[in-house]
Amino acid sequence: MNNIQKRPLSALGYNFIEKALPEGKDEYYLRNEQWNKHDQYRRLQAHEVEALVRNDNTSDDWNNIFVSHEFNPQLVQHCHFYGMVRIGKLEPYYLEFHNLRLPVGLYNSTICACDFGDNVVVHNVNYLSHYILGNEVIVANVNEMATTDYAKFGNGILKEAESESGRIRLELCNENGGRSVLPFDGMLPGDAYLWTRYRDDEKLQDQFKAFTEKQFDKRRGYYGMVGDRTVIKNCKIIKDVTIGTDAYLKGANKLKNLTINSNGNAASQIGEGCELVNGIIGYGCRVFYGVKAVRFVMASHSQLKYGARLINSYLGNNATISCCEVLNSLIFPAHEQHHNNSFLCAALVMGQSNMAAGATIGSNHNSRGADGEIIAGRGFWPGLCVSLKHNSKFASFTLISKGNYMSELNINIPFSLVLNDEHDNRLKVMPGYWFMHNMYAIARNSWKYVDRDKRTDKTQLIEYDYLAPDSVEEMTTALAIMETAVGKAWYAVPGIVNGKELTEKDIRNKGRELLLNHPEEVAKLTILASGMENSSREVQLLKVHKAWPLFRELIILYGIKNILDANIADYATLQNVAQHAQRGEWINVGGQLMKAETVARLKADIRENKISGWPQLHEAYVETGHAYPADKLRHAIASLLEIKEVSPMDLTPELLSGWMDDSIRTMEWITENIRRSREKDYKNPFRQLAYENEKEMNLVVGSLEDNSFITQTVSDLAAYKASVKQINDGWKLKKKTGVAGV
Repeated sequence: MNNIQKRPLSALGYNFIEKALPEGKDEYYLRNEQWNKHDQYRRLQAHEVEALVRNDNTSDDWNNIFVSHEFNPQLVQHCHFYGMVRIGKLEPYYLEFHNLRLPVGLYNSTICACDFGDNVVVHNVNYLSHYILGNEVIVANVNEMATTDYAKFGNGILKEAESESGRIRLELCNENGGRSVLPFDGMLPGDAYLWTRYRDDEKLQDQFKAFTEKQFDKRRGYYGMVGDRTVIKNCKIIKDVTIGTDAYLKGANKLKNLTINSNGNAASQIGEGCELVNGIIGYGCRVFYGVKAVRFVMASHSQLKYGARLINSYLGNNATISCCEVLNSLIFPAHEQHHNNSFLCAALVMGQSNMAAGATIGSNHNSRGADGEIIAGRGFWPGLCVSLKHNSKFASFTLISKGNYMSELNINIPFSLVLNDEHDNRLKVMPGYWFMHNMYAIARNSWKYVDRDKRTDKTQLIEYDYLAPDSVEEMTTALAIMETAVGKAWYAVPGIVNGKELTEKDIRNKGRELLLNHPEEVAKLTILASGMENSSREVQLLKVHKAWPLFRELIILYGIKNILDANIADYATLQNVAQHAQRGEWINVGGQLMKAETVARLKADIRENKISGWPQLHEAYVETGHAYPADKLRHAIASLLEIKEVSPMDLTPELLSGWMDDSIRTMEWITENIRRSREKDYKNPFRQLAYENEKEMNLVVGSLEDNSFITQTVSDLAAYKASVKQINDGWKLKKKTGVAGV
């Protein structure tokens, strides 16, 4: 039975705060803190009241209507006022936005206890309650727009006298809620990542909750805010929503318990048919055409479109989801998911990712409860109609070929193509697929996300390069995996072992020796891996004889490029850096790469309250970002020296000069392969079937010669060669002196 309460009409617009007020405070004390112009209003004069009444306006008490000194009563018509209302300057103008032209003033609306800035437009709002509207705001054709005294605006906090059951949580990464976090305005991908991990660290988890609680006021009575120049039209229900400046809301069905961040440089928009409940929307976001989102955070410049469903999820910066369904997922920046029938559930996706049509990621549980997880490194790309089972884990830049993968997977070799070969009943993994067959795509992936990063607040330094500490660490591990697998394949050939008992070291050394000196023999072997699929069938590694040397060359290139980028003054300085260079685990913290020891230090500082809130943690992200180039340089040098099997003490200018020259050849190979892999699309006769001739094809898809990315890579190669020459020539001319601070 509906609990419909009957109260005196004289109480409408009053007693907003239902709990006891602080001593000496009235119900407007928080409203006055929010609206610092409250002392710029005056009471109505008699002739103004007369004009308002003549224009079919009513008020329960005209003494509670306050106006600015430049108030024009003729611009208020057919309105009903309840409680204290303050109205700013009204001048005889009309405001226009996207061909909507409406006169300044308040018309045909019921208004309870609201404040208005200057020259607002309020037309046909059936119920506007407890809101503060800024200057030149347009609100037209809205059914209900109201704020409650316990409004939390999407934040996972509790107001005074609220029970824990009323708290909003995001159940990220796992459907059972075991990794849930409290959403808050300003939540970065790194915050969400750290909070969902380390669940056994109770002190850390308690601190995260405390950070969130103390960031927001628990007092009841805050009004909803609408920032200057925001336009709201043709919406049905807006309840407990605070909105920044310059936002545009049109045709939404229901917006409830939200913070919508927006400003002049990063305006947010919400379009037709959307229903958004319990969420935080970052600056510069776009939400259009029938989107349904519940319990969510959208980081800045992310987009939801065309009926997408986002539930219990965090969507990172510069990400786009269209049409499909995403549940219980934590998605780092630069994610693309555009197709109507893709599904992502209970996943940690670490960015630069793309999901194809029909991909079903995480719907197949391998448990008696809905408690599985998927963990995918940067560059995750499940292909058409891929179906994956919980729990599975994927290294960086894994491409998964079409298929139904019936068992859990642990693909620990980066840049791999994964194939489900039903004919041979084998899982097949091709390490280094991107480098051998689609260099254009992997190189463009890094370039395009840098180009598309529209963040105005870059607190977290996001790494987009495919050769970075996280992927290079995985490549180094993959070298050992391939060496061991080759050794086992060699000794599995009948008659090879001759009764000798072999250690794991013997097997790996043999594999390494074969890969270095006899790749043609390796090409003949059937190379099997273990631990990649939870099944009894075999897992075969493909083209290892090509992938292994490629990985080594690219790790060397990673080292040399970082040396060049560092602008090191002379060789002595480099050798000093090399003395302190070391490899180690790196962690992707919301798209920002950090050394494992850095993350451990952050956690310790949080536990010990040295980092005492989210703003301080965000400052730590910035400091870590400042240290990243130097940390990355040391990692790159250590990786280079390990591949070359040279100690820092044995490093010489001659050796380094030779490696730099070798890296030029690698860069030439990359540049040529970028062009060649794209060129295949132009030479494919079946692609040409759609066109009468080459000229028409070039007009439709653009000519290969005009491809801006390919042109850029050619320029980059020339610049790289010039850098190598410059540093080699420069070091020859300089004395060996150390430079501090590198």
